[in-house]
Amino acid sequence: MARLKFGAFLAPHHPIGEHPMLQFRRDLDLVEQLDALGYDEFWCGEHHSSGWEMIASPEMFLAAAGERTKRIKLGTGVISLPYHHPFNVAQRMVQLDHMTGGRAIFGSGPGALASDAHTLGIDPMTQRDRQDEAIEVIRRLFNGERVTAKSDWFTMNDAALQLLPLQEEMPFVVASQISPSGMTLAGKYGIGIISLGSMTTQGLMSLQQQWQFAEDAASKHGTKVDRADWRVLLTFHIAESREQARKEAGAGLMRWHNEYNVGTLQRPGLEAFSSPDEAVDKTAFVEGAASTIGTPDDLVKTIKNVMEVSGGVGAIIGFVHDWANPEATRRSWDMVARYVVPEINGYIDGLRRSQKFVIENRAIFERAGQAVMAKIMQNEKAAEALKVTGPGRVAIPAVNAPDLQKEAAKR
Repeated sequence: MARLKFGAFLAPHHPIGEHPMLQFRRDLDLVEQLDALGYDEFWCGEHHSSGWEMIASPEMFLAAAGERTKRIKLGTGVISLPYHHPFNVAQRMVQLDHMTGGRAIFGSGPGALASDAHTLGIDPMTQRDRQDEAIEVIRRLFNGERVTAKSDWFTMNDAALQLLPLQEEMPFVVASQISPSGMTLAGKYGIGIISLGSMTTQGLMSLQQQWQFAEDAASKHGTKVDRADWRVLLTFHIAESREQARKEAGAGLMRWHNEYNVGTLQRPGLEAFSSPDEAVDKTAFVEGAASTIGTPDDLVKTIKNVMEVSGGVGAIIGFVHDWANPEATRRSWDMVARYVVPEINGYIDGLRRSQKFVIENRAIFERAGQAVMAKIMQNEKAAEALKVTGPGRVAIPAVNAPDLQKEAAKR
């Protein structure tokens, strides 16, 4: 497969207590950093409740991010389609694509929080069907069609977009958890996938089966799905050592788990952690752990395992969290870009081969040293200087440097 892409996914998950304005600004700073570090994609979500997730409009956030970045792709991760009239979604995505210079990715989902659907008076049993219905209409609008459609939740009369996307074909991506609905929808339309359930051991181990759902649906509907368009979400915190990563992430991880997953969402089967060490141990150091808290080498190992378990994906998307303080969090993303990305994609393989060749073929380069010495000996003053010149005191690349002290002794 082609090289693996890397990105970040901002739900966001921010602990309650900090000034929201400063959180927004720090999130925008992070996008700017990721763009400078060469990350391929940035995603942010839509939520309207829970306290921890306070971005209500991913399009507005990404438009601001587009003004502060140059090349990184900007994805809605995700727009909850049942919450919006499909025509308005299409128009906003087209505007975002133009405002970001053709860098928008249209990611959609049925809506993740039951509290959001309740707020809007939407029956959860209708959400996945509504997402399907909206995707079909939005694709037609993006293709320049004039659409007349009537549903139990929206109406369009001779609807057509005044502007089409700047990109010839804006990427479509659907979110997938552990259930087959997201993968089946991707297969139906032949579009991309971002797997969110992979942050758990159960979700990680089910990736191969999940892909089968997509391929089965594609076969049924006469479309094709491509692993290059499959994104898998992972959680990690990286530092110079495992001990440092544990120290930085433990307390924040415990708070995230206890206050958000257990206390707020009250997810079935989860129990609160009693200490930061327990939080780290049970999150990153159990059999089949889906999270990595450690060194760049640890994350490389995790990613290679994901590629093996899944059969191959197109992108690894890191989940943005506040386990560590802002400074350590930014350093973690920096270390992934500096050490993990090049190791996975083979960017430094040629450098290692070159170094190995020079080490193993030292004898071949002895003649270069002889040539240097010959020139020195042709100059009386240079030859005299050999008496006081020793190793490491001349600006000659080591591979070409003769043993000056040995030669001086011969003189």
